[in-house]
Amino acid sequence: MKHSGNVIGYLDHWIAQGWLSPLDRAFVGFLQTQSPNASDLVLLAAALVSHQLAAGEVFLDLAGLVGHPEQILGIAENSDYSLDVGEQTPIRFVSLNDWIQALQQASGLVGEGEGAEPLVLDVRLNRLYLRRYWAYQQTVNTVLARLVQPVRTALPEALSGDIADLFKPDPAYPIPGPDWQKIACVLALRARFSIITGGPGTGKTTTLTRLLAVLIKLANTETETHSSLNIVLAAPTGKAAARVSESINKAVDQLNIDETIKQQLPRKASTLHRLLGSRPNSRQYTYNRHKRLIADIVIVDEASMIDLEMMAALLEALPDSATLILLGDKEQLASVEPGSVLGDLCQGAGAAAYDAATRAWLKNYAQLELPSAATGDWHNAYNQQTAVLLHSHRFDAKSGIGNLAQAVNAGDYAKVDAILEAPSEQYPDLNPEHLPPAQSDHAWQRLKHLVLPETSLRLQGYRAYRQVIKNRSDYPSADAWATAVHKAFDSFRVLSALRKGRWGVEGLNQQIEAWLGTPDKRDLWYAGRPVMVTRNDYPLGLMNGDIGIALEDDSKRLRVAFPAAEQKIHWISPLRLPDVETAYAMTVHKSQGSEFDHVVMVLPDTFSQVLTRELIYTGITRAAKDFTLIETLPGILQQAVGELKGPGSI
Repeated sequence: MKHSGNVIGYLDHWIAQGWLSPLDRAFVGFLQTQSPNASDLVLLAAALVSHQLAAGEVFLDLAGLVGHPEQILGIAENSDYSLDVGEQTPIRFVSLNDWIQALQQASGLVGEGEGAEPLVLDVRLNRLYLRRYWAYQQTVNTVLARLVQPVRTALPEALSGDIADLFKPDPAYPIPGPDWQKIACVLALRARFSIITGGPGTGKTTTLTRLLAVLIKLANTETETHSSLNIVLAAPTGKAAARVSESINKAVDQLNIDETIKQQLPRKASTLHRLLGSRPNSRQYTYNRHKRLIADIVIVDEASMIDLEMMAALLEALPDSATLILLGDKEQLASVEPGSVLGDLCQGAGAAAYDAATRAWLKNYAQLELPSAATGDWHNAYNQQTAVLLHSHRFDAKSGIGNLAQAVNAGDYAKVDAILEAPSEQYPDLNPEHLPPAQSDHAWQRLKHLVLPETSLRLQGYRAYRQVIKNRSDYPSADAWATAVHKAFDSFRVLSALRKGRWGVEGLNQQIEAWLGTPDKRDLWYAGRPVMVTRNDYPLGLMNGDIGIALEDDSKRLRVAFPAAEQKIHWISPLRLPDVETAYAMTVHKSQGSEFDHVVMVLPDTFSQVLTRELIYTGITRAAKDFTLIETLPGILQQAVGELKGPGSI
């Protein structure tokens, strides 16, 4: 396809269909101003790489585009979107060689390495990048390749006893198979990079605190100075940081170790933006390749939420001698921003494909002899430093939530359907509301029954939180009352896959407000209104994702109460909060890093590219005690569970 002027017509057609955006077209227009004679293939590739970025992919997989374009571009077979334009299919019949040749000949627009061209072609992997994201990828690849290399060939003999004591089996709670928490600890002692991944309740934080205790002892042995390690704990969002802080405090308090070591363990997490020193109205940070963080160990929890740009910034600011530990659930949704870093790093980790050297290390220091795994692509350096925690202490074998999450993660819709259809006594933690309604109004009635149920029912929806608001006199102070209101509010949440539409967050919040009998919409602020911060506000100390509830303070003024440290409340005037939205319902993406007693997940009545297996899994695993699924369209759950995953980026 040479320069014919047809490419803009193709783009306009796809924009009208809705799977390409005006931003993609604008990027093509920019390239045309830079190189007016650019071929249609180059401009088309540019539009597609821009589209992929908006979909969370940091590159365009050219080989995949040739073999299965719909899958690569996220176009479902039965969706209304189509690659076809009239009788022509301008993507489907282009060979890989044609793509590569056209891009290599696009002087000034496409480079193959360092330079100033807006696009970068990786000929080895057949990938096309926007230059900025190619640069992020190079940073991540280069730094992690250094960190993942072993820095120790042996451990002090005394340390083996410490490891055995910390991971001593509990006869009252036998764990089948190898002790993966112990394996995670021992692997992390070998290099300056490690990943501890696992589902909810598998003990990631418990493992971390024990690992840090061992690392402190190891540092004291290796340096003989007994100086304190500078250990930094962070998470991607304010909500995740608060939850991580709470979890690690509980884990540290339960740890049976010397008090001098316990005092060195971190108790509070910050956001990654705060850790790196985010600059307002800039993509730059105070800490960078020129000014490194002051840290010996950096731990990032909820690492599935880290995008490629943030990971590159963190790695640039990491001191050369520092250790990086990532914790998270590799099966959860990736960041909203481009790049699923943790998922890509963990590809194949479930196979436990440890090489001979790794298995020898585990035999020596974990006293565990693992069988050799099949050779192949998973014998990579990252997998040698990754442990997947398998045993859930939260969900046992009889848990409906646990079994449903596993079936969704495996893409086994037949099992998913069987679990949801099982008698209520078999899985009492699954509320039988999942059946697709005969009419949309039936789904609304089911949801209303869950949001505002009868007083006698066990699951109280938002009735419990509203009752606490009414009982102000039961609490000694406004702070104590607001803390109780937040606790009650967090016992229940409605989750949606989408923001827009009747079954999106906006439509759901409007309907829930109506059911709860909130004041006229002209009175935007009212007592009890829950809101979510949608943009970091450092002067106010608020982060994107923080939840506040409008309540009257001790002076009877309506303020928005945000939880702060040590059971305190940060009271802020509503007039200072322009970037908030009502939060009775929230997207599954925004719920990451949170946990609620009862979760109701509402699936939309139309298929969307965001409705994926990872999204369903993430929504299910936000529930600690009860989960309800409302399917508004027959077959929508099956389609989401059975969707195909795209390739990774790392």
